[in-house]
Amino acid sequence: MRILVGDGPNLNLLGQREPEIYGRTTRADIEHAMRRVAERWTGLELVFFQTNAEGALLDWLHAAAPRAQGLVLNPGGWGHTSVALRDAVAAIGIPTIEVHITNVQAREPFRRRSLLAGACVGTIAGLGPYGYEAALVALCRRLGWTENA
Repeated sequence: MRILVGDGPNLNLLGQREPEIYGRTTRADIEHAMRRVAERWTGLELVFFQTNAEGALLDWLHAAAPRAQGLVLNPGGWGHTSVALRDAVAAIGIPTIEVHITNVQAREPFRRRSLLAGACVGTIAGLGPYGYEAALVALCRRLGWTENA
Protein backbone atom coordinates (compact mmCIF):
# COMPACT_ATOMS: atom_id res chain seq x y z
CA MET A 1 0.00 0.00 0.00
CA ARG A 2 1.47 3.32 -1.04
CA ILE A 3 0.43 6.89 -0.30
CA LEU A 4 2.05 9.80 -2.09
CA VAL A 5 2.67 13.01 -0.17
CA GLY A 6 3.30 15.97 -2.45
CA ASP A 7 4.23 19.54 -1.57
CA GLY A 8 4.28 22.49 -3.90
CA PRO A 9 6.18 25.76 -3.98
CA ASN A 10 7.88 27.31 -0.98
CA LEU A 11 7.01 24.41 1.31
CA ASN A 12 10.70 23.51 1.41
CA LEU A 13 11.00 26.67 3.54
CA LEU A 14 8.62 25.52 6.27
CA GLY A 15 10.01 26.39 9.68
CA GLN A 16 11.69 29.54 8.45
CA ARG A 17 9.18 31.06 6.00
CA GLU A 18 6.83 33.50 7.71
CA PRO A 19 6.78 31.56 11.00
CA GLU A 20 4.04 33.85 12.34
CA ILE A 21 1.77 32.36 9.64
CA TYR A 22 3.17 28.87 8.98
CA GLY A 23 4.83 28.09 12.32
CA ARG A 24 8.25 26.63 13.03
CA THR A 25 7.57 23.04 11.99
CA THR A 26 9.78 21.90 9.10
CA ARG A 27 9.01 19.51 6.24
CA ALA A 28 11.32 17.01 7.93
CA ASP A 29 9.21 17.30 11.10
CA ILE A 30 6.04 16.68 9.08
CA GLU A 31 7.57 13.65 7.33
CA HIS A 32 8.66 12.22 10.68
CA ALA A 33 5.18 12.69 12.19
CA MET A 34 3.52 11.11 9.16
CA ARG A 35 5.85 8.11 9.27
CA ARG A 36 4.89 7.60 12.94
CA VAL A 37 1.20 7.69 11.98
CA ALA A 38 1.83 5.31 9.06
CA GLU A 39 3.05 2.66 11.50
CA ARG A 40 -0.61 2.11 12.39
CA TRP A 41 -1.07 0.31 9.05
CA THR A 42 1.05 -2.74 8.22
CA GLY A 43 2.76 -2.37 4.89
CA LEU A 44 1.92 1.30 4.37
CA GLU A 45 4.63 3.10 2.42
CA LEU A 46 4.82 6.89 2.19
CA VAL A 47 6.54 8.54 -0.78
CA PHE A 48 7.39 12.22 -0.27
CA PHE A 49 8.09 14.83 -2.92
CA GLN A 50 8.47 18.61 -2.90
CA THR A 51 9.19 20.94 -5.76
CA ASN A 52 9.10 24.59 -6.68
CA ALA A 53 8.63 23.69 -10.36
CA GLU A 54 5.05 23.02 -11.39
CA GLY A 55 6.01 20.77 -14.30
CA ALA A 56 8.14 18.62 -11.98
CA LEU A 57 5.12 18.06 -9.72
CA LEU A 58 2.95 17.10 -12.70
CA ASP A 59 5.61 14.69 -13.99
CA TRP A 60 6.00 13.13 -10.52
CA LEU A 61 2.24 12.64 -10.18
CA HIS A 62 1.99 11.05 -13.63
CA ALA A 63 4.89 8.68 -12.90
CA ALA A 64 4.12 7.78 -9.27
CA ALA A 65 0.32 7.52 -9.25
CA PRO A 66 -0.03 4.19 -11.08
CA ARG A 67 1.71 2.47 -8.15
CA ALA A 68 -0.13 4.38 -5.41
CA GLN A 69 -3.50 4.10 -3.74
CA GLY A 70 -3.84 7.71 -2.55
CA LEU A 71 -2.38 11.19 -2.44
CA VAL A 72 -1.99 13.83 0.27
CA LEU A 73 -1.24 17.07 -1.55
CA ASN A 74 -0.34 20.52 -0.27
CA PRO A 75 -0.31 22.44 -3.54
CA GLY A 76 0.74 25.72 -1.92
CA GLY A 77 -0.14 28.66 -4.12
CA TRP A 78 -0.81 26.39 -7.10
CA GLY A 79 -4.04 25.28 -5.46
CA HIS A 80 -5.46 28.71 -6.25
CA THR A 81 -3.97 29.15 -9.70
CA SER A 82 -3.17 25.92 -11.54
CA VAL A 83 -5.69 24.37 -13.87
CA ALA A 84 -2.92 22.01 -15.01
CA LEU A 85 -2.46 20.66 -11.47
CA ARG A 86 -6.22 20.27 -11.03
CA ASP A 87 -6.38 18.35 -14.30
CA ALA A 88 -3.46 16.12 -13.28
CA VAL A 89 -5.12 15.25 -9.96
CA ALA A 90 -8.33 14.39 -11.81
CA ALA A 91 -6.45 12.37 -14.43
CA ILE A 92 -4.40 10.18 -12.10
CA GLY A 93 -7.57 8.69 -10.64
CA ILE A 94 -6.49 8.09 -7.05
CA PRO A 95 -8.24 9.54 -4.00
CA THR A 96 -6.61 12.83 -3.08
CA ILE A 97 -6.89 15.03 -0.01
CA GLU A 98 -5.81 18.64 -0.40
CA VAL A 99 -4.00 20.06 2.64
CA HIS A 100 -3.28 23.65 3.60
CA ILE A 101 -1.44 24.52 6.80
CA THR A 102 -3.33 27.77 7.28
CA ASN A 103 -7.04 28.47 7.16
CA VAL A 104 -7.16 29.77 3.62
CA GLN A 105 -10.75 30.99 4.15
CA ALA A 106 -9.49 33.46 6.75
CA ARG A 107 -6.72 34.83 4.55
CA GLU A 108 -6.54 36.99 1.44
CA PRO A 109 -9.50 36.70 -0.96
CA PHE A 110 -7.39 35.11 -3.73
CA ARG A 111 -6.59 32.17 -1.41
CA ARG A 112 -10.23 31.36 -0.70
CA ARG A 113 -10.84 29.55 -3.97
CA SER A 114 -9.27 26.17 -4.62
CA LEU A 115 -9.10 24.97 -8.19
CA LEU A 116 -8.22 21.51 -6.87
CA ALA A 117 -11.14 20.98 -4.50
CA GLY A 118 -13.44 19.53 -7.16
CA ALA A 119 -10.87 16.87 -8.06
CA CYS A 120 -10.22 15.86 -4.43
CA VAL A 121 -12.18 13.68 -2.01
CA GLY A 122 -11.59 16.25 0.72
CA THR A 123 -9.75 19.32 1.89
CA ILE A 124 -8.11 19.95 5.25
CA ALA A 125 -7.11 23.53 6.04
CA GLY A 126 -6.15 25.48 9.11
CA LEU A 127 -4.94 22.62 11.32
CA GLY A 128 -1.29 23.53 10.92
CA PRO A 129 1.14 20.69 10.25
CA TYR A 130 -1.28 18.26 11.91
CA GLY A 131 -3.41 18.56 8.79
CA TYR A 132 -1.03 16.20 7.00
CA GLU A 133 -1.49 13.54 9.67
CA ALA A 134 -5.26 14.01 9.66
CA ALA A 135 -5.29 13.67 5.87
CA LEU A 136 -3.28 10.44 6.03
CA VAL A 137 -5.62 8.88 8.59
CA ALA A 138 -8.71 10.01 6.67
CA LEU A 139 -7.34 8.64 3.41
CA CYS A 140 -6.41 5.26 4.90
CA ARG A 141 -9.83 4.91 6.49
CA ARG A 142 -11.56 6.00 3.27
CA LEU A 143 -9.62 3.29 1.44
CA GLY A 144 -10.90 0.75 3.97
CA TRP A 145 -7.52 -0.15 5.39
CA THR A 146 -7.59 -1.65 8.86
CA GLU A 147 -5.24 -0.27 11.49
CA ASN A 148 -2.90 -2.58 13.37
CA ALA A 149 -4.32 -4.06 16.55
